[in-house]
Amino acid sequence: MIKEFTERELDRIIEMAWEDRTPFEAITFQFGISEQETIEIMRREMKPSSFRMWRKRVQGRSTKHRKLRENVSGRFKCSRQKNISGNKISKR
Repeated sequence: MIKEFTERELDRIIEMAWEDRTPFEAITFQFGISEQETIEIMRREMKPSSFRMWRKRVQGRSTKHRKLRENVSGRFKCSRQKNISGNKISKR
C-alpha cells in the first residue's frame, strides 16, 4: 500500500534514512512505514547512483537496525542540540 506524503514529509523521511544513527524503527514509529517502504521511497525519490551509494552504506549497518545496536537504551545527542519533542523544536 502506497501512502501519500507531503513534500516536507518525504524530505524528512529521506533525511532520517540518510542519517547513520537514525534506525528504521524510528521512521516506522513516526511515519507508519516499514523498512521496505522506506527503501522504495528512497529508490523512487533519489537518483539511481545516489540510491546505490545509500544502499551500499546502509546494508548491514548496525546503527540502522535497533536490534543490532549494542547500546539500545542510550542514544547520541550533541550537547548543542536543541530539545526536540514530537519532531518539533521547542521554543524557549
